[in-house]
Amino acid sequence: MQYLHTMVRVSDLDASLHFYCDLLGLEEVSRKDSEKGRFTLVFLAAPGERERALADKAPMVELTHNWDPEEYTGGRNFGHLAYRVDDIYALCEKLQAGGVTINRPPRDGHMAFVRSPDNISIELLQKGDALPPKEPWASMENTGSW
Repeated sequence: MQYLHTMVRVSDLDASLHFYCDLLGLEEVSRKDSEKGRFTLVFLAAPGERERALADKAPMVELTHNWDPEEYTGGRNFGHLAYRVDDIYALCEKLQAGGVTINRPPRDGHMAFVRSPDNISIELLQKGDALPPKEPWASMENTGSW
């Protein structure tokens, strides 16, 4: 058995690509538009994983955008996506500057949670040992649910 991808339905493809690629740092690997099926599939890989994703077709996140409007609720019911990051503080600063709410700040220098434009929970985990506690994160309260 081999893990391939996680599919996430998105209501606004441009907003989702801005979040996942421009802010979170994922890289677009492939895209498929289906006129007959009226959907677009965009496969994303973590930074530095593009070649592996192309060679193995895994692991990736598949953004599915259905062209006909649909309302998606309960994004939390599947759990969350998780990514190991080089500097959790720097990424949280970038996300926050991009208008993303840090739902669970990295108070411990190890873990944070944010949500995508479609309310998908994203866990960020510091690569290696936790970073020393740092403001403003150390004293920041949780916001919403994560």
